[in-house]
Amino acid sequence: MAQVLQVENVTVVRDGKTILGPIDWQVNENERWVILGPNGAGKSTLFSLCSSQIHPTTGTVHILGSKLGAVDVFELRPRIGFMGSTLVNQFPEDEKVLDVVLTAAYAMLGRWQEAYELWDESRAQGLLTTLGVRELAERKFFTLSEGEKKRTLIARSLMADPEILLLDEPAAGLDLGGREDLLRRFDALASDPYSPATLMITHHIEEIPAGSTHALLLKSGHIVASGAIGGVVTSENLTTAYEMPINVAVTNNRFTANAIS
Repeated sequence: MAQVLQVENVTVVRDGKTILGPIDWQVNENERWVILGPNGAGKSTLFSLCSSQIHPTTGTVHILGSKLGAVDVFELRPRIGFMGSTLVNQFPEDEKVLDVVLTAAYAMLGRWQEAYELWDESRAQGLLTTLGVRELAERKFFTLSEGEKKRTLIARSLMADPEILLLDEPAAGLDLGGREDLLRRFDALASDPYSPATLMITHHIEEIPAGSTHALLLKSGHIVASGAIGGVVTSENLTTAYEMPINVAVTNNRFTANAIS
């Protein structure tokens, strides 16, 4: 199975403090990873590495066979799909939902004078349909609800047919109905043999899609556990990571957690 991501003896240091590492980790094609851990665990820093936004202080990161520091990241980034709340305020106020998705074909934030083919528009419309927001295509992006914005950004992350997909808390802030609908759509995506390897950050194990295959649990910049999801998302491991007694239960491939008093 081909590797899409390889992290070897990596550290990230900021202001003299090591905020991540040293860690070793790899992701293979067709794997669906969730990344868990308390605040300050290093999840966002790891995502910044995986999306080529930052470079490691020490160690090496290979993304899709290319080594960070030895590749033009502007050629690499279109192969990486990314969805995160940091994108929400980066689009022009008058940008339409369809154009938010469409401009990902050129890795742009805002439509200018670039030309798009009919195939591009059809793909953008199809992705909006898959995420359940096709009827919003002509609406202005900034008028959407939180859940509608997130679905639009997930559609955008898939527009360029990426080889690896990074989702930063896609279900955060959604109500119960919106969360469950979104997770069902992720399950459908996971079952598609042509969908990319996926990495998802979440703070809540209830938001882990049923189709997830692997998990990475971080604490204070270090790996607590990594591997097949059933062996990582356990009462023992979460108790260690969060430094409090936690009981994990699994029902119909979905996880729940409760603190033990």
